[in-house]
Amino acid sequence: MPAKRRSREDYAQGLPGYHDPTAGVGGSSPARSALTLRAVLAVFGLVVCGAGAWLAWQVGMAWLAIVLVVVAVVALLDLAWVLYRKGRGEPG
Repeated sequence: MPAKRRSREDYAQGLPGYHDPTAGVGGSSPARSALTLRAVLAVFGLVVCGAGAWLAWQVGMAWLAIVLVVVAVVALLDLAWVLYRKGRGEPG
């Protein structure tokens, strides 16, 4: 049986935290995702790693520049995913 497709109202109310198997036990409320904080941190990582990669390339440390570019790409992908989730209407 396929899962029920969530509506925009479901996302506006917030989704339960599936990462915590004890959520809701003992009076604790389900966790909510802090998407805005995650987006800010992704932008920070993207800017810092991009600038660091450029500086490393200028100094001649190509291996460090490549590592920082890879981390910057991961931050960019994370930012895209967070913005997609916020575009669906998820709070955070």
